[in-house]
Amino acid sequence: MNKELIAFCLPDKSVEIEWQETESPINKPQELLQNEIYKQYKEDFDFFLLFLGFSDESIELSESLDIFRQLSARYIKKLTQIPGLELLRENVEVILTQDEALDFISCIPFMIGAEYIDLSFIESMWEKLDRTFKKKIKSYIGSIDEFIKHFKQDIHLAGRIYFHLVESKKEDLPFAFLATYSTSLNEQGKAKHIPLKHALTEYGKNSKKLLELLSTVHLVAKESGIITRLIENGEIFYPIGLSSKDAYDILKEVPIYEKYGILCRIPNWWKNKTNSPKLNISIGKSSPSFLGENSILDFEITLLAGESELSEDEARKLLNESEGLAFIKGRWIEVDSEKLTKTLEVYEKAMELMKQGGLTLKEAISLQLNFGKTFSITDDLLTISNGEWLKTVVEKLRNPNRAESVELPKDFLAELRPYQKEGVNWLCFLHSLRFGACIADDMGLGKTIQLLAFLNVIKSNKEKQTNLLIIPASLISNWINEIQKFSPGIKYYIAHPSFEKNSGERGKDENFIQKFDLIITTYSLSQKYDWLKSREWNYIILDEAQSIKNPGAKQTKAVKSFKANNRIIMTGTPIENSLNDFWSLFDFLNPGLLGSIKEFSDFSKNLKNDSKGYARLKKITSPYILRRLKTDKSVISDLPDKVEMKTYANLSKKQIVLYQQFVEELKTRLEDETETEDIKRKGVILASIMKFKQLCNHPDQYLGANGYEELDSGKFVRLREICETIYEKREKVLIFTQFKEITEPIKEYLEKIFKHKGLVLTGSTNVKKRSEIVAKFQSHEYIPFLVLSLKAGGVGLNLTSANHVIHFDRWWNPAVENQATDRAFRIGQKKNVIVHKFIAKGTLEEKIDAMLQKKIELSNEIIQSSNESWITEMDNDRLMDIFTLSL
Repeated sequence: MNKELIAFCLPDKSVEIEWQETESPINKPQELLQNEIYKQYKEDFDFFLLFLGFSDESIELSESLDIFRQLSARYIKKLTQIPGLELLRENVEVILTQDEALDFISCIPFMIGAEYIDLSFIESMWEKLDRTFKKKIKSYIGSIDEFIKHFKQDIHLAGRIYFHLVESKKEDLPFAFLATYSTSLNEQGKAKHIPLKHALTEYGKNSKKLLELLSTVHLVAKESGIITRLIENGEIFYPIGLSSKDAYDILKEVPIYEKYGILCRIPNWWKNKTNSPKLNISIGKSSPSFLGENSILDFEITLLAGESELSEDEARKLLNESEGLAFIKGRWIEVDSEKLTKTLEVYEKAMELMKQGGLTLKEAISLQLNFGKTFSITDDLLTISNGEWLKTVVEKLRNPNRAESVELPKDFLAELRPYQKEGVNWLCFLHSLRFGACIADDMGLGKTIQLLAFLNVIKSNKEKQTNLLIIPASLISNWINEIQKFSPGIKYYIAHPSFEKNSGERGKDENFIQKFDLIITTYSLSQKYDWLKSREWNYIILDEAQSIKNPGAKQTKAVKSFKANNRIIMTGTPIENSLNDFWSLFDFLNPGLLGSIKEFSDFSKNLKNDSKGYARLKKITSPYILRRLKTDKSVISDLPDKVEMKTYANLSKKQIVLYQQFVEELKTRLEDETETEDIKRKGVILASIMKFKQLCNHPDQYLGANGYEELDSGKFVRLREICETIYEKREKVLIFTQFKEITEPIKEYLEKIFKHKGLVLTGSTNVKKRSEIVAKFQSHEYIPFLVLSLKAGGVGLNLTSANHVIHFDRWWNPAVENQATDRAFRIGQKKNVIVHKFIAKGTLEEKIDAMLQKKIELSNEIIQSSNESWITEMDNDRLMDIFTLSL
C-alpha cells in the first residue's frame, strides 16, 4: 500500500500533517517531494508552510496538503510582484484582502478539520508565512532574488518595467499601450513612474544599465511575438495606439508578462472577467403553491454582459460581427465566438425548459451543483442565483437563529440551551419544507436531546404516524435512558431480541406499530426484520449515520430501501471527510440531490480542475447540515467548560454468562458467612466488587486471560465508537482505569483505532519517565491518547492538550473521579472538556450510580469516606439486589 501526506486542522487553528495509506499510485517525484515536505515539517513548521509554496506544482499532492501549497504559492506570487522588493526586504508588506481570503475558504476541499478553516484561520496562516519570510530574509546575506531562486529557479521578481494598457477616446485606435519604468523610492517610500523613452536618455541606447533595465522585457520576448516586434521596431519605448484586436492580443498575453516580472496595469473589466457574456438563471423569485422537494419554482433566464442585460438578437449580432473585444452599451466586453455560441445554445435549452413548466425545488438545487450535466457548460459561462423567496428560505436553513421559534410541549422535561432551542426550530423549519436534515453538532452539544424535543413537537401537532430510529446496538441503553429522563411522553418499542418480550403479539397485531411514537432497532436487524420494511414511516432517523457511509454495503442498501415521509441523520463525526461517504449519506437524506453515484463520481474526478466545484457542493448541501462546534462563539457562551455524560455499555453474551455465574457463587458464599465473621464478610464483598468491575471491563481481565477481543466487551465497543469520532477530529483523550493490568490491553486496542502510538502511565512508572510521558503528550506531535491508572494519574499532572476524559471504570467516590478529570480540566485548558463516564448496563455499576445520584440511604460523608467500604454495610438482601444482573 502506498502512503501520501495529508494535512488536517485542529480547533486551536493549527495545522498538522501525517502519513496515510492510499490506493493511488505514488511516483518517484511525488515520493521525493513528500519526504522533503515531511522533513521540513518536522524541523520547522513555519518554514514548512513557506517551503510548500516553492514546491513544483506539477507534482501532485493530496488535496488537503495542496490547499496549503496554493495559499503559500499565492503569498509568494504577491511577494514577487511587489516592485522594489530588494530595497524593502524585511519591511515589505504582503496583503491578502478579505475578499481573497473568503474566496479561498469557499474552495477548501473536504478534509479533516475543514470546519475550523475560517477567516481568522487564513489570516493566521498568512501571518505565519509573512513572519517566516521576513525572519529568513533579515538574516540572509545575499539578494532576495538569490534567496528565492535557491528554492525555485523559474520565479522572477518584479522588475522596474510596467506595461500599461488603457482605453482611449479615439474611434480608430480605441486603446493605448505604454511601457514605463520606476525610479528609486522617494522619501515617502514610493517610486515614480516615467515613460520608457526617458531611459534612452538616462542610460544611453547601448549601455549595460539599459540592458539590465530591459532584462525582463527580453525574457518575455522569448515567448511573445508581439513584444519581439515592439523591441525590434523600437516602439517599446513610445506610447502607441491600438486597435481592439491588437489590444485583445496583448491582454491575452498578460500572464506571460507577469510571469517574467513585468507589472501590468490593465482595465478591471478584463482582470475580473466581469464583462464576458454569460447566462444567468434566477430561481425561486416567488413562493410556490405548496412546500416540499417537488414544489415547482419559477425561474428567469437572462443574458448578461457585466451588469447590462443582452437580448438574444444583440448576442447573435455580436457573434456575427465581432471576435475579441466589442464595445456595447457603454462598455468593452470580450467576445469569444466558441464560448458565446455555447452560451446561446444553453440559452435556447433553458428557454425550452422554462416552457415545460419550471423546475422542482430539488431540481433547482441539484442544478447548482452540476449544471454541466444539464447544460454541458462551465461556470465561467453560467451563473445560477436564488430568487427572493428561495434566498430567504436558504438563509433560514443556513442560520438556525433565523428560523421561527416553536413552543416545546410541557411534557418535555429538559431545559434546552439557547443553541439547542435554535436547533429544534431549525428541524421544525426543514420539517415544514419536507427536507431531510443532518444533525452534526460536535460531541457533547446534545444531538439526542434536540431530536427528542423535535419528536415531542411533531407529536404535539397531532402527527400520529410512527417514526423509526436505527442505531448501533451499543446505543440502545443510552437512548432508553434519555427518553425516560427527558421525554416520558414518547411511547417507544425496542425491536431487538434482548428487549422484546412480546414479539409473538407483535406478529399477530396488525396495529401494533401504531401504538408507538418511536420504534427503535439496530442497523444489523434492519436487514432482517421484514415487518419494518413493509410500511411507510413518518421519519426514519439514523444515529451514528456513518454506519451507511459505504454505498455498496448490504446494510446501507437495506436502510435506503425503507420508505418514509422524511429522514434525519445524526453524527458527531464530520461528514465532510470523504466525498464518497458524503454522497452516500446525502443519498439517504435527500435522494437525488447529488445525482447518481456515477454522476457524483464524475463530478468528484473533475474537482481538481474545477476551482469552484467545492464551493458549489458546499453551497447546495450546507443548508441541510446543522453543525455547531464547541469552538463556536455562539455556543461557548451557552456551554459549561466541562460537559459530563454517562455512556452506557451493554454486556456481551460472554459477560452476561460469567456475570450471572459469579452472582450465584457470591450468593452462596454470603449465605455461608456468619455474623461473627464480619471482617471476612467485608473482605469477600470488597473482593467481589473488584471482580465485578473487572468483568464489566472485559471478561479476559476477570479471567486473567489474554486476547481482549473487542466484541467480548460492551465497553470496548463503546470505546471504539467514541474514539473513532475523537480521531476523526484529531483531538486527544485521557482514559482512566483503576486497574493497572488493563492499561496495556486498552493501549494496544486504541492504537488500532487511532492508527498512532499512545502512552500509558501507571503507579509503577518512575518519576523521570512520568515527566517525559507528560511532555510528549503535551507536545505539538499528535499523540492521541494516554491511558492512566486512576491513582497514578489522578494527582499532580497537567494534561491540558486532551479535551476528552473517559472513566473506563467507576471509582465510587466523586472527589477521586473529579480529581482525575481535572488533569485535563484545569488552568491552561483552552477547549471545552467532554467527560464520558462508562457504565455497564444492568450491572452493579448502574445500580450504584443510581444510588449516588439519588443519595438513597447515603450521605456525602459516607460515600467519600473510603473507597467502596460503605457498600459492605448493607445486608445480604440489599447486596444481592445490587449485584444481580438486570436485563
